[in-house]
Amino acid sequence: MEYISSEISPLVSVESRLRDLTPAKMYAEVWINPSVRNLIRLFNHLRTVYRILYNYLPRQVVAALPEPGVNRFKWDTGTLMFTDLAGFTPLLEKNSQHGEEGAEALHAVLNSYFSEMIQIISKSTGNLLEFTGDAMLVQFPADAREQDTQQAIRTGLRMQRAMKKFEKFEILGEEFSIGMRIGLHVGKFLTADIGTPHRMEHILLGGAVLEAKHAESKGKTGKVCLTPETSERAGEHFRLEGLEEGFSLVTDDLSEKELGDYDIMLPTARMASMMLFDNTREGLIKSIQEAIDTLEPLASFIPRPVLNLLVENASTRGLPPDFPRATILFINLLGLPDDLESVEGEGLTQLVNGFSRLISVINAEIETHGGVMKKVTYHHAGPDIMAFFGTPSAHTNDSERAIRAALEIRKIVNQSEPIKIGERDFKMESHIGLNRGQAFAAEIGDKQGRREFNVLGNTINTAARLMDFAKVNQIILSESVFDDVEISINVNKMEDVKLKGRSQSLTLYELLDQEDKK
Repeated sequence: MEYISSEISPLVSVESRLRDLTPAKMYAEVWINPSVRNLIRLFNHLRTVYRILYNYLPRQVVAALPEPGVNRFKWDTGTLMFTDLAGFTPLLEKNSQHGEEGAEALHAVLNSYFSEMIQIISKSTGNLLEFTGDAMLVQFPADAREQDTQQAIRTGLRMQRAMKKFEKFEILGEEFSIGMRIGLHVGKFLTADIGTPHRMEHILLGGAVLEAKHAESKGKTGKVCLTPETSERAGEHFRLEGLEEGFSLVTDDLSEKELGDYDIMLPTARMASMMLFDNTREGLIKSIQEAIDTLEPLASFIPRPVLNLLVENASTRGLPPDFPRATILFINLLGLPDDLESVEGEGLTQLVNGFSRLISVINAEIETHGGVMKKVTYHHAGPDIMAFFGTPSAHTNDSERAIRAALEIRKIVNQSEPIKIGERDFKMESHIGLNRGQAFAAEIGDKQGRREFNVLGNTINTAARLMDFAKVNQIILSESVFDDVEISINVNKMEDVKLKGRSQSLTLYELLDQEDKK
């Protein structure tokens, strides 16, 4: 005879929603014993996770959370800042030789840098939109008096002054130095929240994003570089040094008093507080349900493996750094209109919805093969997608998984319907690169502010260069990926290849479909 317990857990109405937001041990304990004490523990845990996820997202997302699975978008304006580190690669490579001790030491220096920069940005009206490796993209919102450009320049000068402490420092008995380049551009760009309830993504599109990155590449370490449009706005407030193509470097000849430590800021949305007023079981269940309602939109922007890591480590409010071996997949999508800034109305809705469908299917393919889609960023040739296999969860066949994902993604892009904008059709194409090697995986940023889980290093940079090298609809593998795969794959070997930024020749492999073998 089968017996069924008549006792029904008070958490039954929210149980399925708790699975992704609660550590396995706590989930079991609270389900088995939903005492007032355990329910208070659960609520406090959810409040901690909320604070963590809040700092993982740009302020413009958390200020008005979207409904997961519903696309929203708008044209935005202002001054964009793009920063990039110089000297990080040798710092990473040296410390990777010291294992866990080296990872902790590197993590401390990197987060000291990011904390310093993020605090300056936050005190200067800036909004950190995204991390791109060791780079940052920051917005200074437009105002009626066009003060955003001056605020961005002053912020850049403050940041460069703060970099003096990183000109010479010691880690584990060795001396290092890192510097920073900063580029500024003023213009119009598209912000959009796209995806499915399972995975949302905040993206930035438009020429202004590219121009800010272009300004950084034209600049010099220790300097703030302006595009021609930004230089026009600098007016008589700053002294500029002209460069080729109309770019300018800002001369830092301001006194401490003239530069100041911050800019006057308009009030911004603050993190909503989760308060517990009713400690009865019924009141606690209601508070837990409300906490989940608040958390789920935030959680939808975090890749599930990363979310699991954050949830399981919420009590320590930090993730241990590591030097995993990982396979990195970079995808460049071509085909969006060159005149993106001119797209409005129904055409813009069609563009965002079509792009959302494509990104959602690509993410599903990456997750199917055990990878993590990290971020969609805007590249000089269109949007880039970075995915990694081997962290935070590793498999014995991560390279094989990445290769299978790459083949399927190429097929998805090739077979996708054109994105229709009005009467025009835009067919998407891809360039794909894969590389394998040691990476640095850690939670980077400001411990009390903006931060995220990131994967950095030369392995990632090389994968991006392989993507740039790939031709339309071509998949390029590094030798390290090819050597790591035990299954038989169809390739064309490419010897003595020179990549941009690399002095040594490489042996690469073009990955072919089964029917393409020559």
